[in-house]
Amino acid sequence: MKITEHLKNAKKTVFSFEILPPLKGQSLNELMEGISPLMEFNPPFVDVTYHREEFIYKKHPNGLLEKVSTKKRPGTVGICAAIMNRFQVDAVPHLLCGGFTKEETENALIDLNFIGVDNVLALRGDAPKTEGRFEPEKDGHHFASELVEQIIRMNNGKYLHEETETSFHTDFCVGVAGYPEKHFEAPSLKFDLNYLKDKIDKGAEYIVTQMFFDNQKFFEFEQKVREAGINVPIIPGLKPITTLGQITMLPRTFFLDLPDALTDELIKCKTNAEVKEVGIAWAIEQSKELIAAGVPSLHFYTMSKADATYKIAKEVF
Repeated sequence: MKITEHLKNAKKTVFSFEILPPLKGQSLNELMEGISPLMEFNPPFVDVTYHREEFIYKKHPNGLLEKVSTKKRPGTVGICAAIMNRFQVDAVPHLLCGGFTKEETENALIDLNFIGVDNVLALRGDAPKTEGRFEPEKDGHHFASELVEQIIRMNNGKYLHEETETSFHTDFCVGVAGYPEKHFEAPSLKFDLNYLKDKIDKGAEYIVTQMFFDNQKFFEFEQKVREAGINVPIIPGLKPITTLGQITMLPRTFFLDLPDALTDELIKCKTNAEVKEVGIAWAIEQSKELIAAGVPSLHFYTMSKADATYKIAKEVF
């Protein structure tokens, strides 16, 4: 079922979450057992992230460096199939511009369609850690809006090559990302909203936001989105802070602010256990306020660790 149908049919705010594919060489069973407790809250869909190829530099005895390709988290397509088979929920794979050609994207979409996936989240993706800025692949997409266009063309039976049989239409529901505190490369929120509207105008049907810790910023974002003429569902993304390191890492990595009230409590913490307790309590209050405001879903970034999300969901669902 499409995400838009799940949200339309729901009589209240639904619970959903995102997982990471396991690192190369790790068992899928550990991931499945880890997220199994979250099924208690009847998520209609689960997002599965996609990870681009990365490069490491291997030094040889002669001093020369060899650039070696590595994919640390393979298996998004297979994990989607496993989740749908085991838990009978819809899996939503992420698709990236970065690291993929249009041909590779088309092939991935064909495979996803074959296994019964009805939804995809179209993202530009980040630059590799070894590079300072995003650069598209040769014959790849520069922007998520272009990726949305390709998916919608396939929904209309239009493939990359004229010789491809075009009587076969996919039927993906496409989601895109939104940034309540704006994308870090955008000079202003208004500028960022123009790009968001372009993605919707090209066929995207719902928005999932980046994590945030101040609900007021989400409500202001939601209002500006509506004023921009965007009327698709907006799903807020949440993540509880669970470690001391995240207090500085999350704002630095995701270009977001922590509210003073939250920061004041976190800086009193001496251990990760204390931070986790504060983070869960904050996320519970966030969740209750968002549910009271009528958001269609609460979407949790679990990093494939279910315990904190389970405690929050137990309180609010």
